[in-house]
Amino acid sequence: MSATVRLQKYLASCGIAARRKCEELILQKKVSVNGVVITQMGTCIDPEKDKVRVNGKLATLSPERVYYALNKPEGYVVTMSDSHGAPMVTQLLKNVKERIFPVGRLDMDTEGLLLLTNDGELANRLMHPRFHLEKEYIVTVKKELSEHSIRWLKKGILIDSKPTLPAKIDLLSRKRNDTHYSIIIREGRKRQIRRMFKAIGHPVIALKRVAIGPVILGRLPLGQYRSLTRKEIAALKSKTGMDPKK
Repeated sequence: MSATVRLQKYLASCGIAARRKCEELILQKKVSVNGVVITQMGTCIDPEKDKVRVNGKLATLSPERVYYALNKPEGYVVTMSDSHGAPMVTQLLKNVKERIFPVGRLDMDTEGLLLLTNDGELANRLMHPRFHLEKEYIVTVKKELSEHSIRWLKKGILIDSKPTLPAKIDLLSRKRNDTHYSIIIREGRKRQIRRMFKAIGHPVIALKRVAIGPVILGRLPLGQYRSLTRKEIAALKSKTGMDPKK
């Protein structure tokens, strides 16, 4: 007798998206089981007997887990659908045969490190707020920040009436027309860094993510991707409470 699993967990195991995104797909009436559209959470399916489709396409279990790091250029959207004509990041991974999806978000006008995988469980944990995974960005602004502004960023900025978690910030370089900072945050609200700097009167000119937890962008060329090393995968799993050996 085969075991049943929750529908959103099965979809994540198929590499459709992280579990939370799969729940959104169900609520949006984009998922069917044996021809019946599912609209409520809690549905369980038998992977050996039931036919699950997303937007009409059959969802099947991925035979192998894959993990990639991409240096995303500006102008690409981090989405699997509804790109409104803009190029999608998955178009940059032309030689990847498995169905993969982005982990988290990276704004269209932001470049840098993006993780992609078909491991729904790890992706779900990487995006979950309780793990507070550090992400480092290089921020370019016009003028050097005052000590007062830096203290506010380190302490927390109010966004939507809720303070951000304390950030780490360091000056990298100063030029006549711009200044570069490294900032490390432990959450991922929508356009968070841009909104933080706007709140202190320093609109962001350019933004680049250079690290996600133990994974470093390094010298990966813009628009190119690479497979994560076993050490990186194990470190990501360890930081999110998973068994690094599995």
